[in-house]
Amino acid sequence: MDTVEVREKAAVQSEAAQVSQWLTKFDTALQSANRASLAALFAADSHWRDLLAFTWSITPSEGGDAIAALLAAKQPATQARGFAIASGRTPPRKVARAGFDVIEAIFQFETKVGRGFGVLRLLVSDPTKAFQLMTSLHELKGFEETIGNRCPTGEAFSRNFGGTNWKEQREAIQQYTDREPTVLIVGGGQGGLSLAATLGRIGVDNLVVDKFPRVGDCWRQRYHSLALHNDTKLNHLPYMPFPISWPTYLPKDMVADWFEAYSWAMEINFWTSTEFVRGSYDEAKGVWNAVVRRGDGSERTLHPRHLVFANGLVGEAHIPELPGLKDFKGDAMHTTAFTNGANWRGKKALVIGTGTSGHDVAQDLHANGVDTTIVQRGATMVLSIDPSAKLTYGIYNGLPIEDGDLLAATNTKPMVKKNLQTITKRMLENDKKIIEGLIARGFKFTDGEDGAGHQWMVRTRYGGYYLDGGCSQLIIDGEIGLLHYENIDRFVANGALMKDGTVKQADLIVLATGFVPQEMVVRKLLGDDIGGKVGPVWGFGPDGEMNNMWKRTPQRGLWFAGGGFNNCRQYSRYLAMQIKAIEEGMLGWR
Repeated sequence: MDTVEVREKAAVQSEAAQVSQWLTKFDTALQSANRASLAALFAADSHWRDLLAFTWSITPSEGGDAIAALLAAKQPATQARGFAIASGRTPPRKVARAGFDVIEAIFQFETKVGRGFGVLRLLVSDPTKAFQLMTSLHELKGFEETIGNRCPTGEAFSRNFGGTNWKEQREAIQQYTDREPTVLIVGGGQGGLSLAATLGRIGVDNLVVDKFPRVGDCWRQRYHSLALHNDTKLNHLPYMPFPISWPTYLPKDMVADWFEAYSWAMEINFWTSTEFVRGSYDEAKGVWNAVVRRGDGSERTLHPRHLVFANGLVGEAHIPELPGLKDFKGDAMHTTAFTNGANWRGKKALVIGTGTSGHDVAQDLHANGVDTTIVQRGATMVLSIDPSAKLTYGIYNGLPIEDGDLLAATNTKPMVKKNLQTITKRMLENDKKIIEGLIARGFKFTDGEDGAGHQWMVRTRYGGYYLDGGCSQLIIDGEIGLLHYENIDRFVANGALMKDGTVKQADLIVLATGFVPQEMVVRKLLGDDIGGKVGPVWGFGPDGEMNNMWKRTPQRGLWFAGGGFNNCRQYSRYLAMQIKAIEEGMLGWR
């Protein structure tokens, strides 16, 4: 072993020793629920994020005294103990997080009802103080996932001579003729599938309903050129990773077909061509009256105890009342109805909106020989897919995805913003040439609220940015035109009448104008009373966490699941465990 290796090994041992010392002191202070002893273990500006382990919710806390008070209050019921460096996980190491040098470690522990993992970040300048702590419940004792050595034997259908085989049993199970699903999941995208698979592994009967004819159509039926903008290795669904031979950026049809295969392989109960049309909650019985319409037009009322909206973070297409648009004689459609630009070859098009879908549609039209102009309504952030967008997921670099997920779940809102501000500065440097070129063309550019970039936009408004797939250079080069919506007076039969009196000719207008908020969908399907009780879905709530996402809501039995692939993979576990805990009598609604 050379000198460098000796030093590195010694450093790892030293860091592990410091982490172990802190965890031992923390464990001891917890057993007595001693607030002063607990507070002494945290820096004044410290942060704790709990994922169910102590609070049965997603709960942030800031400041040593506040953290100690909450820990001490929850410990008698939680009975957390056995804090130690997690075996088989990434070992403790020195890293920089949010501008601070820390010793970062993944630890394990157990509680009265379950087992958990967490993340500890000690200040390098004072390793006796925690800068960040995250605690997460990983499994419930007695209700562990049926995977690996705990997977089913298959005896119910294997060599069942004279009886039904696996396929026949699966077909019967999915009919729900003899029972009600415990959980009804509305939406068969990554959120619905991740949750259904996770619930199934811990013994919670669930049914997914989706309006499309095939599993995966939520991706399959989107515009022709669509592909994911982040790395395939970060987008795995629970239990069943994508093949290692697959491309870095998956096209929509590969995603769609994988969803279909995943649903089959994970034995998910899935009704296609089935739309959730309305519902009400029976307080006396503690069940939903959930009406679904099947493909043949018939309706059935299901009575699940839990209803989960996993139909995305937004609702139906938002089609604003644009002045004069009804007078336009050409083709007009929302991006949700757009497939590809082949039908308009040699014609003129206006694309209203400069988010990712607007740019992608404009680029597709241009590639099909359409004279295309994109119309900007508000300032937009533009960033490269590689390298800038990759910076957002840098925490995963070189780590197993399970460890990366824990580290990514550690930050509270202030730390999220600080990290994103640091990353965004690097993005602006990476993309300086493109940004300057766009601004020179008159493009309105923003780096987001307080310079926190596009991921802050994702969390607050789920739009307002473009991951550049090549359209920016086309705008810079004048291949795709650029107009500002504020210069349009109104739309007319043959295009857009500008305020200077000229007409921008168009045969096609595509509205890249986003979607209505999820809370509007709730009001439409469940009524104003429930919609008003629940309030906003997504966006930061008063506590700094996402409003009503992956946790109990103000309406008993109502849940929301959504976000990108990584969100769905991580948080489906926490939502599923809450439902299981309720079903087993461990947890009440409030």
